[in-house]
Amino acid sequence: MVIINLRRVFPVYELDCFVEVPDGDVEVYVNSLTKEIVDVYIAAQRKENASLRQVFRYKAHYSLDTGDDIEHDVIAQAADPFEILMDKQDKAQLYAALNSLPEKQLNRIYAFYFLGMSKYEIARNEGVDEKAVRLGIERGLATLKKVLAKV
Repeated sequence: MVIINLRRVFPVYELDCFVEVPDGDVEVYVNSLTKEIVDVYIAAQRKENASLRQVFRYKAHYSLDTGDDIEHDVIAQAADPFEILMDKQDKAQLYAALNSLPEKQLNRIYAFYFLGMSKYEIARNEGVDEKAVRLGIERGLATLKKVLAKV
């Protein structure tokens, strides 16, 4: 058995990589390994070139880092008036349902979902146990579900 350090054979290896090869097959092994590496490199180059051709063909050579909101215009579709009206109605119903909650539940749900606070942070700010906050949020959501189901 011969042990080959692939880093000495191939300059692309940055770290030592040792491989055991039978005595008579060292040259054959290195040649086959070289062919595999070259094949992978060629396949990667072809894939990259195909991607560049596709970008050029479909005129999609925008940079999302340009800062002029191209990505927003590309991604966001303009909403039709019906969708805008429905969104406003949904928000109005949600706010009405939230206002029907007791003040503690409303504050906890608002802090958790809108402000992104954790239940632990809410409990620490209120000076109560985390379980009380968790149960308050669960009860508030159940109440919201009932109120919104009636609408």
